Amino acid sequence: MKLGIVGLPNVGKSTLFNSLTKGGAESANYPFCTIDPNVGIVPVPDERIRLLGEFYHSKKVTPATVEFVDIAGLVKGASKGEGLGNQFLANIREVDAIVHVVRCFEDDNVIHVDGSVDPARDIETIDLELIFADLEVLERRMSKTGKTARMDKTAGKEYAMQERLKAHLEDGHDAITFERENEDEEAWFKEYNLLTAKPVIYAANVSEDDLADDGASNPHVAKVREIAEKNGSEVFVICAELEAELAELDDEEERAEFLESMGLTSSGLDKLIAASYRTLGLMSFLTAGEDESRAWTIKIGTKAPQAAGKIHSDFERGFIKAEVVNYQDLLNAGSYAGAREKGQVRIEGKDYVVKDGDVILFRFNV
Repeated sequence: MKLGIVGLPNVGKSTLFNSLTKGGAESANYPFCTIDPNVGIVPVPDERIRLLGEFYHSKKVTPATVEFVDIAGLVKGASKGEGLGNQFLANIREVDAIVHVVRCFEDDNVIHVDGSVDPARDIETIDLELIFADLEVLERRMSKTGKTARMDKTAGKEYAMQERLKAHLEDGHDAITFERENEDEEAWFKEYNLLTAKPVIYAANVSEDDLADDGASNPHVAKVREIAEKNGSEVFVICAELEAELAELDDEEERAEFLESMGLTSSGLDKLIAASYRTLGLMSFLTAGEDESRAWTIKIGTKAPQAAGKIHSDFERGFIKAEVVNYQDLLNAGSYAGAREKGQVRIEGKDYVVKDGDVILFRFNV
């Protein structure tokens, strides 16, 4: 899973990135301090894989991972090369979802690029830049398709769809809300890899005082939630400065105590990853043993052979069957043999839809 962190300059983007990844991206009180996109790989917090590692005394415990890309602050006109322009928009095209950091705190010491805190305006600024960039991509595609549309029936159908899509974008609507009428249109649409076709998760960056009630009393957060609801997007409330303090603590116990002292049950990273999994329709299955216990991220609804292919293509190609047990049942049984005796280890075939928390042993022959 790859997430792109975007937002206007000075909204707390790089501070958040640093705290999530401990990546050391430069963070300063001036625009464009992130000159190149910073990338950080972060393990997905998952208690299940830790417990399985202890259960099997595994030599290695490997969690699933998330890749974060911190993209320099966009400004009005970015799609036309203003600020640091198109080179950063290109980096967003590679991500699965966009995390849009929105400033929801007042602080006279931190400059706002537009002079005041206004989440609705800030969200619209970023969104319009992404739409403009999409229109540029679409117009180039239309130029190619248009040359053959009169002579080729398929090209003609695609061009007609492109015209509808262009009108949709020009009306200020994101590509993700564009209705595709059939499978051909869905395939063409995916090829364009439009920025506004990607799901968005809003990170409302608040002051420490607003964390206790999850931003409920902050009117800026209320505005972000209102916009997100219209777009079918998720919102999570964070304090990037506090997350940075939390990131300095290496000991898990210290981190837990710090969160508890702030009246919090989870970190910003936990909230973001949970929101990302929900937004992208993801879950994890597990493999476990003495050599390694590991979490694997797949789409909800994935069948056993395709889940096996996540580990190795040979597993999918030569799939025979899957031995499946729920991780909690396995732990409760005290051993794999014990779970089998209780009838909790099932033999599943090619049509089995993998469930979150399944511990699977794949049988294959190539």
